[in-house]
Amino acid sequence: MRVQKSFAGEAGNGGGILYVVATPIGNLEDITLRAIRALQEADIIAAEDTRHTRKLLSHLDIPASRLTSYHEHNKETSGNRLIGQLKEGKTVALVSDAGTPAISDPGAELVRAAVEEDIRVVPVPGASAVLSALVASGLPTDEFYFAGFLPRDNRGLADRLERLRTVTATLVCYEAPHRIVHTLEKMMEAWGDRRIALARELTKKHEEICRGSISECLRHLAGHPPRGEYCIVIEGASAEPQEGGWWEGLDVPAHVEHYIRQGLDKKEAMRLAARDRGVSRRDIYSEMVDR
Repeated sequence: MRVQKSFAGEAGNGGGILYVVATPIGNLEDITLRAIRALQEADIIAAEDTRHTRKLLSHLDIPASRLTSYHEHNKETSGNRLIGQLKEGKTVALVSDAGTPAISDPGAELVRAAVEEDIRVVPVPGASAVLSALVASGLPTDEFYFAGFLPRDNRGLADRLERLRTVTATLVCYEAPHRIVHTLEKMMEAWGDRRIALARELTKKHEEICRGSISECLRHLAGHPPRGEYCIVIEGASAEPQEGGWWEGLDVPAHVEHYIRQGLDKKEAMRLAARDRGVSRRDIYSEMVDR
């Protein structure tokens, strides 16, 4: 076990300090005074995209001469070099393109390597797309689960959604604009028509948060083509037992019809009825055929 004293002297064990510095996710006014100081004083600024970070440094009147590249494709060689420099006593400010580094970001591996080498890792908090979307969603915030980027392939996505199906905490994930409709359709197939919030362009001029059910948000996207990166906040699974629910007293056809009247197709309506009753969709299908 190792105990880190973050502010006991300039550097620990003769080594440097890795500062994990949050930067704005859109609005440049969201940079903190502490983040500015960390960028000003660091010996090295490790950036995911040096061109992007160079613009931020220019806005802050900070020289870009200490910039170095650290990203997914060079993280092994660049990471080893940075760890060596930290061991020599240098201070490194780690930044991502936007928001807090090391969250769905290669910076997590640099942090892990620094911890393994007993190098001090000091967070400099600030903007976070995950938390910004969550607190503006209107969904419960007392417990949430961050799922990062969902798999791109259909099989991987289906498997991940199945694993998340019973999570009762509010779910948060990222999605690209060209995949958002497909992902929401798969969520509806796997989980039913839950409440969600779609947040895009957070803190920017065209910030938009769409709140409603999955089906309502899909209808909105049909008339408003997706633009910008999305942060999706989804209602968690119900913790209440399904036995003796609202549908008690309805026969299977009436149960299925209830969901069809909400705008769902027959296949999805049957899946939700099966979920409510704790039976297989085949059992529901058999009941429908027998009528």
